[in-house]
Amino acid sequence: MDKKPKRMVPEVRFKGFTDDWEQHKLGEITIDMYNGQTPSRNNSEFWKGNIPWLTSGELNHDIITDTVEKITKLGQKDKHLRLIKKGTFVIAITGLEAPGTRGNCALLGIDTTINQSVMAIYPDHKKVTSDFLFDWYEKVGTEYGITYTQGTKQQSYNVNLLSILPIMITHNLKEQYKISQLLKITNRLISLQQRKLEQLKQLKKAMLRQLLASKELSPSIRFKNFTEAWEQRKLGDIGNVITGNTPSTKDKSNWTTDKNKGHIWITPTDINRKVLFDSERYLSDKGWLKARKIPKNSVLITSIASIGKNAINGIDAAFNQQINALILQNNNYYFVLSLMDKEKKRFEALAGQTATPIINKSTFSSFQLQIPSENEQNKIGNFFKKIDNLITLHQRETNILSNLKKFFLQNLFI
Repeated sequence: MDKKPKRMVPEVRFKGFTDDWEQHKLGEITIDMYNGQTPSRNNSEFWKGNIPWLTSGELNHDIITDTVEKITKLGQKDKHLRLIKKGTFVIAITGLEAPGTRGNCALLGIDTTINQSVMAIYPDHKKVTSDFLFDWYEKVGTEYGITYTQGTKQQSYNVNLLSILPIMITHNLKEQYKISQLLKITNRLISLQQRKLEQLKQLKKAMLRQLLASKELSPSIRFKNFTEAWEQRKLGDIGNVITGNTPSTKDKSNWTTDKNKGHIWITPTDINRKVLFDSERYLSDKGWLKARKIPKNSVLITSIASIGKNAINGIDAAFNQQINALILQNNNYYFVLSLMDKEKKRFEALAGQTATPIINKSTFSSFQLQIPSENEQNKIGNFFKKIDNLITLHQRETNILSNLKKFFLQNLFI
């Protein structure tokens, strides 16, 4: 018995839509493709006008609401540039690496002219919408950019290559609309979450400058009832400094892949958040005995290569030789962590201009900071801990939404 042909339908579908999708070439469902030009840079009368002029580096997989540069009517006339209407789907047609890589795309939220690295795609609206094309290309753009473009130094699309790109579409415009609306809502939520995240990061940056004293300056803002002068102290004076080590990697019995039986061993690669409870590799009981260990709530500061990646261990941990740990005595660990974040550039300067930047234990211990009373440290440390917790929460929500979008792109299209 012959097998039934596989139906051309997406994995996830809105209720009420049952027809098969069909494969086309992009050129079969579009009526025009157009890329612009660059007015002469030698003529000042062509630039600093009020007509937007878009480049591939500005394509951000989102809605374009402004451009870096503007041209004049003379500049537009110089290259006979079309004014591309709001709502048009545009893609980057040149470039090897982001920004400006083939695969970047956007929808226009403004009327604009474009340069030679951007292609405007005009769909046949009886067959496909600009929104649907944008969503489809978000899924396939990078893959197509590698597969279909030619050349070595400056790989690029042209109209002929774009015209033969295969695309699977539903001819039901209502289904296209529902898919695009869902992704539009998802994009809006991601943008909102990213904006909140960036605002929190900017708030933290501002408060690091104002709540924490520099080497010679008092803080601009203080919590109520704290008036005592801050004191200059060395790192070695406020805690016990320990440099990590690596138990022999040749002896496999020092290590385990069993997370439940292993002990965390932190390297700079593991420092991707402010409080660490896990690591990429685990020490066995045997390796743990050979490692340099620290109690929870020690401050970990990378001092070789990636200088100034800082964190706190949320549980007892071992760590490698690229990290100096500070076991604090009568000082708030989150205050010291935040102060080291503020002083990152000054700390990095200790490493010098060697091929592999390094801050040895002696230099590390002598690094000076302005330190207040422990009570004031506690207030400041708790404040920054709350901000970092909010940043982590918003980053997690952003990641969830981004993964949801990936799911939609993979499953709502063929």
